[in-house]
Amino acid sequence: MTTALFTLTAYLIGSISFAVVMSHVFGLSDPRTYGSKNPGATNVLRSGNKKAAIATLIGDGAKGWLAVFLAKMFADRFGLGDMAIALVALAVFLGHLWPVFFRFVGGKGVATALGVLIGLNPWLGLAVLVTWLLVAYFSRYSSLAALFAAVLAPIYYGLLEGADAQFGAVVLMSLLLVFRHLKNISNLIAGTESRIGGKSAPAAPKATPKGTPNAAGNGARNGPRKK
Repeated sequence: MTTALFTLTAYLIGSISFAVVMSHVFGLSDPRTYGSKNPGATNVLRSGNKKAAIATLIGDGAKGWLAVFLAKMFADRFGLGDMAIALVALAVFLGHLWPVFFRFVGGKGVATALGVLIGLNPWLGLAVLVTWLLVAYFSRYSSLAALFAAVLAPIYYGLLEGADAQFGAVVLMSLLLVFRHLKNISNLIAGTESRIGGKSAPAAPKATPKGTPNAAGNGARNGPRKK
């Protein structure tokens, strides 16, 4: 029962979409309506508001770390073993991917996964973060950096901790990260993937209802005004 409660709580924490929350706080459009339509820090950055993107990145990463940190902190008191912590790690990640608060439409999970990894082992999180930064710096593709980090994360974990229940959670998260980036993989192959810092195209203007006069219409119907 205790394991189930911690797992459910972790899922609910993960379901908080900071991309949507911070966009609302900063007065931006819903990130699910422009760019890649992904509620994540990279897409929020396309709005041109770096502060909102950074706040989103920190929030999504922090919730992944918090869920694992709480599980490890109360592990001895409530008798939580490695399997329970692994379930919590996976649950907060799944909450970000399919958030109950946002009709199960979530982000791709890169920042949240990083937060989870830092919670499991700070050195693991650092290794994955450095991997992401290096690939992102040289390629300018956030998605490519995420894919490299996702593939290498289980290898790093195995070297640091060996094979255990939490290793299984890391493998599952890595597989889900790759799955969530399938469209990005296709775009990378086609050469159409957006680079870091690229803004989305401006939204199309709303259609003018029939019978509503507009600047062009008034001129066409009424002709030039007499002086």
